[in-house]
Amino acid sequence: MHILLAAINAKYIHSNLAVYSLRAFAAAEKEVYAQSMSIAEYTINQQVDEILTDLYKRKPDVLCISCYLWNILYVEQLVRELPKVLPDLEIWLGGPEVSYHAEKVLKRMPQVRGVMRGEGENTFLELVKYYLREIPSLEQMMGITYMEKGEIRAHPAGPAPDLDRLPFVYEDLKDFQNRILYYESSRGCPFSCTYCLSSIEKCLRFRSLDLVKKELQFFIDREVPQVKFVDRTFNCRHEHAFVIWSYLAEHDRGKTNFHFEIAADLLREEDFRLIASMRPGLIQLEIGVQSTNQRTLRAIRRKMDFERVKTAVERIRDMHNVHQHLDLIAGLPYEDYESFRNSFDEVYDLQPEQLQLGFLKVLKGSAMEEQVQACQLLYQDRPPFEVLSTRWISYGEIVRLKGVEEMVEVYYNSGQFFHTMRLLRKAFPDAFSLYEALAQYYETHGLWGKSYSRIARYEILFAFILESDIEYVRKGLEKPYRQALIYDLYLRENVKNRPSFAGAQTVTREESARFYEEEEQNRRYLPEYETYDRRQMRKMTHLERIEGEVLLFDYLHRDRRTKEARVVPVQIETK
Repeated sequence: MHILLAAINAKYIHSNLAVYSLRAFAAAEKEVYAQSMSIAEYTINQQVDEILTDLYKRKPDVLCISCYLWNILYVEQLVRELPKVLPDLEIWLGGPEVSYHAEKVLKRMPQVRGVMRGEGENTFLELVKYYLREIPSLEQMMGITYMEKGEIRAHPAGPAPDLDRLPFVYEDLKDFQNRILYYESSRGCPFSCTYCLSSIEKCLRFRSLDLVKKELQFFIDREVPQVKFVDRTFNCRHEHAFVIWSYLAEHDRGKTNFHFEIAADLLREEDFRLIASMRPGLIQLEIGVQSTNQRTLRAIRRKMDFERVKTAVERIRDMHNVHQHLDLIAGLPYEDYESFRNSFDEVYDLQPEQLQLGFLKVLKGSAMEEQVQACQLLYQDRPPFEVLSTRWISYGEIVRLKGVEEMVEVYYNSGQFFHTMRLLRKAFPDAFSLYEALAQYYETHGLWGKSYSRIARYEILFAFILESDIEYVRKGLEKPYRQALIYDLYLRENVKNRPSFAGAQTVTREESARFYEEEEQNRRYLPEYETYDRRQMRKMTHLERIEGEVLLFDYLHRDRRTKEARVVPVQIETK
């Protein structure tokens, strides 16, 4: 008997914690169970035929597929084709995209034998026992909806698994090279946000801290680049979160980054003191604001004190050691275009490292699905079931917000235009107007739908600046913007082919030659380059004159949080 657990991830760099957890939980019961199971991971960037061929070659008797918004279309295509090439194959589905409408799934995909609903560890273990003939009938299993003799049958869910019984899935890292690792120290969520499936399950529980510390030490010792906690609200229990953060701060080896989704308004004074003491890049925080419209927050049952969130984000920002990622959702109840503009500006002014402008997705089983008529909510019939319009916002306005979203991704979230965008922000009445104008510029000049190099994005931004109704530009004084762009460019990349917007070299060849000749002899500015000669130092650094000051961009030493080059003002003889 060969039972195959399959995952179709959004990107290769992602790993699927669910299938590894199911296998580890069942394998811990008996060695024979471990021998009967294997895992296959794919991505949505692969052709369906490629996945189909690989599954055929593996010859499973039972195939269990983990289903999510991003892969359900691939799953449906595979399910239709697999029985044609593997006629005896039994197919089971699980995951959030099939758990809450299991009967509809079976009617839509009659090739599927059944759906494992909700948390799957106990259910999957019973399924393994069934196929190894230790359980005589599916009638004895909990938490499944399945097809039997042409009828759909549904069994109630069994008890949720004790988190301490879940084995650690990363003992062997060979399957996770160059990938993000996902980890959970809790399941469930105390909040009831209507757009989120986490609000359905109220069974909030935690893995014991002794186990968590041991497993985190595993990541630290092996210098895993990044671990993302999948806890829905990591700091909902203060004591649990504080012990984990303290352990990370005390045992940090300077290599691993840990990502947490938190409620910023729950942070306490001791949390701020602890975070301030951390090594830059040790943790990063994702904070879901979603909206600052109080009526909207009440409608989606989201408990958030935005003033406390604002204070927390500003305090952490001023520590300069933590990457903060803030989220907004467009298309929520009572949020029209102008209201969203206000939410955007309030969050943008907090200056997070990333601002994600997302769009409401009407998830199957969520409370938002029940409010569709009341909100006159129209959304896609296909995944990701994204909002098209509501009582408060039209499809045309959603399209405009899509343009703003793209400009935020390119010119803000990339971190590549920080100083230029900060300067530009002062020339517009608010931040939203700046990105709205950028999106309109792309529309007017037919720039959408094309692939651009990083340099091209700089050129487009400079052309936008020259066309904008900005006082400096009207007077022919665009130099501050040009210099900000040059500064941003060389902060990230030591480009040797100077882009056209940068104009002529600001440091002459003679000045540069004298600087590196003297630096080779004295090591005044680059003491760490003692093993390199002047020619090598010149290749590994860059000199630029900005606002009358000569700056040395040192690419050997970058900010661990922003990846920006170290910048040192230098003195150059001007013979």
